[in-house]
Amino acid sequence: MHPAIAEAKRVLEVEAAAILGVIDHLDQHFVDAVELIATCNGRVVTMGLGKSGIICKKISATLASTGTPSFFMHPAEAIHGDLGMLVKGDVVLAISNSGETEELVRLLPRIKRIGAEIVAITGNPKSSLARVADHHLSAAISQEACPLGLAPTASTTATLALGDALAMALLLRRGFKEEDFAFLHPGGKLGKQFLAVRDLMHAGKELPLVRESTSMHDVIYEMSNKGFGIAAVVDDEGKLRGVISDGDLRRLLQKDEQVLRHTAGESMKPNPVTIRADELASAALQIMEQRKITSLFVVDDGGRVEGIIHIHDLWGLELF
Repeated sequence: MHPAIAEAKRVLEVEAAAILGVIDHLDQHFVDAVELIATCNGRVVTMGLGKSGIICKKISATLASTGTPSFFMHPAEAIHGDLGMLVKGDVVLAISNSGETEELVRLLPRIKRIGAEIVAITGNPKSSLARVADHHLSAAISQEACPLGLAPTASTTATLALGDALAMALLLRRGFKEEDFAFLHPGGKLGKQFLAVRDLMHAGKELPLVRESTSMHDVIYEMSNKGFGIAAVVDDEGKLRGVISDGDLRRLLQKDEQVLRHTAGESMKPNPVTIRADELASAALQIMEQRKITSLFVVDDGGRVEGIIHIHDLWGLELF
C-alpha cells in the first residue's frame, strides 16, 4: 500500500472514531441546549477563534439555512466593539477545544451581563468556558489525526459533527419542512421545485381581461397588447366566465368570417381550466403539458381572476 493511502486511511479512521466518540457524550445538556435555542427570542451567535472560528461559521450557516437565525462573531472583533451586536435573548454558541481561549474567556462576563445565555462546545468539561456556560456539550477526543498531534483535525471534525447534530435536532424541534427549506433557498433546485404559482404569475395591469360585452375587435387588441395569446372574459365582479385564445380565434374565423361583429361573451370558450395561486408551479406545468395549452389563469376561491401564468415562465426551472 502506498504510504499516502495508508496515512489517509489512518486519518479517516481516527476522525471517524472521534465522531463516534461524541455519541457517548450526549446527555441532558444536549436536550436542554436544543430547547433553549428553540425557545429563545434572539439569534444563535457562534464564537470561536482560529480553526474553531471556521467551524463556527459553518455551524452558523447550517443553523440559518434550517430555520434557526444565526451569525458568526469573531471574539477579537467582539472585544473591540462588535459585542454591541449581541442582545438579551440571544444564545452564544462558544466553541473552543481547550475551553481556555483567552479572547473568548475574557468575553464571558460581558456576555452574561448583556443577558445572553451560553452554550459551550469544548473538549475539556473542566475548562473555564465549560464551567461558565449554561450548558456544556462535550466534543472530547482521544487523539488528533495529525501525526504530530498538533494540527486541529479530529477535534474540529468532531465539533463540526456535533454542530450538525444540534442543527438537525433543532430542525425537528421546530417542525421545519421541505417547503421551509426551499423558501430559504430560492436559488437552488429544491427552491425552484417548491415555487408557488403566485411567485411566477403576472397580475395587475399585465392581465389580459375583457368583459362579456367587449367587441371581438377590442378582444384582439387586448390579446395583442398583453402578449399572452389569450384573454380572460370576466363579469362585473371580476369572475372568470371564459377565455378566448389565438387558437380559438382562428377556429372561429374559419366558421364565421363575421366573427368581429360578435362580443367576447358570444365567442368565448366557457369553463376554462384554472389554478390557485398557492398551488406549486410544477402543478401548473403539469396541467399545461397534459392539456396542451400555454397559459393558465389564476383564480381565487370566489372564481375572480388574480393572475396568469405562461409556460415560458416555467421553462428552465427544473421543476421535476
